[in-house]
Amino acid sequence: MHILYLSHYFAPENNAPAARVHAMGKEWVRNGHEVTVVTCAPNVPTGVVYEGYRNELWQQEWVDGIRAIRVWTFLAANAGTVRRTANFLSYFATASLAAPFVRRPDVVIATSPQFFAGWAGVPAHWVHRVPFVLEIRDLWPESITAVGALRRGAAVRALEWLERALYRTADHIVTVGDGYKEQLEARGVPAAKIDIVPNGVETDVFTPRDPDPVVRDRYGVPRDAFVVVFAGTIGMASGLDVALRAARRLRDRGRDDIVFLLVGDGAVRAELQAAAHAQALGNVVFAGMVPRMQLPDVLAAADACLVHFKRREIFTTILPTKLPEGAAMAKPILLGFEGYAAELVRRADCGIAFTPEDDTALAAAAERLADDPEECHRLGENGRRHVLAHFDRKVLANDYLAILERVCDQARRRPS
Repeated sequence: MHILYLSHYFAPENNAPAARVHAMGKEWVRNGHEVTVVTCAPNVPTGVVYEGYRNELWQQEWVDGIRAIRVWTFLAANAGTVRRTANFLSYFATASLAAPFVRRPDVVIATSPQFFAGWAGVPAHWVHRVPFVLEIRDLWPESITAVGALRRGAAVRALEWLERALYRTADHIVTVGDGYKEQLEARGVPAAKIDIVPNGVETDVFTPRDPDPVVRDRYGVPRDAFVVVFAGTIGMASGLDVALRAARRLRDRGRDDIVFLLVGDGAVRAELQAAAHAQALGNVVFAGMVPRMQLPDVLAAADACLVHFKRREIFTTILPTKLPEGAAMAKPILLGFEGYAAELVRRADCGIAFTPEDDTALAAAAERLADDPEECHRLGENGRRHVLAHFDRKVLANDYLAILERVCDQARRRPS
């Protein structure tokens, strides 16, 4: 098959959607299929184009056998509603114009986030007259109102109407978890129209290894400290002020041996870093952005991985990508989520789930693991086994491919 994949984010960006599209595409190419990704110049999260790229109307490159077509967008950092909306709409416009000029595919996939990237798949679907698979990774606009980025009003009602229209337009929907499937069904999407392909892990890349002490030296983290690593987008949803509050509690109890290493960037990173400096929190270290190829080495230098979002009802449906990545490295998970993610951690017995935004619980959990190396090892081994059994991305890519083949076959059988 020729698979046309529309995604606002793509390698070398290292956020969750970029990693998913890249990994799925690589595996499909390895299986003999052709994959074209329509994306933009890499710039997340700062809005500054990465070295070696330009923000032009049309560029083309090959990434691990995937043909990547990069279109112009209005660049914006991962902060601010107006500029980010302009960024989202510009991708919708240029991707919608570019996709019809791509050689006719057998199927079109368009992935969220963001919301308008899903709509960018519709013109290609109409022009090429091929099946349209909508991939739902976030429920918009609910996920943006949950963090206060947009208030309810006429704009949100319009987005909700567009959301439901997009679900009706798609031939099929692939989402990343049971919670999302339930939410889609509650919005009137037939269960038969939905399949689940969770976010997985490249288990041959994210694999346990001895920590390199140079990694800790690079960030000024003591080699003998117990290090809790958060690796991901430090955005409005992350609620990472909880790490600062927990670090202050630990410092006040004399537990300077426990350090939080926050890896990544995002809308609130500068604000949190300034707050940590103002409070003289030497046990909170900001590492900045790390290329995805270096992320396994950073996680190997951790003693535990922190996965956390704000306490919102919408986030109970999420299974965050960073959970299986940390577990694949055989690291115990400190999980600040409720709902499906917490159930997974308890079922796999691979970490400690605590109430989101509860700094007392986070500090206690970090202290418990720091004082029990054998428990850390046991939880980490459990996590690795669970990932190999349920989240191997090669297996999931083949599952996804079977869905695409089924959708294409059903389309061929339909009367014209």
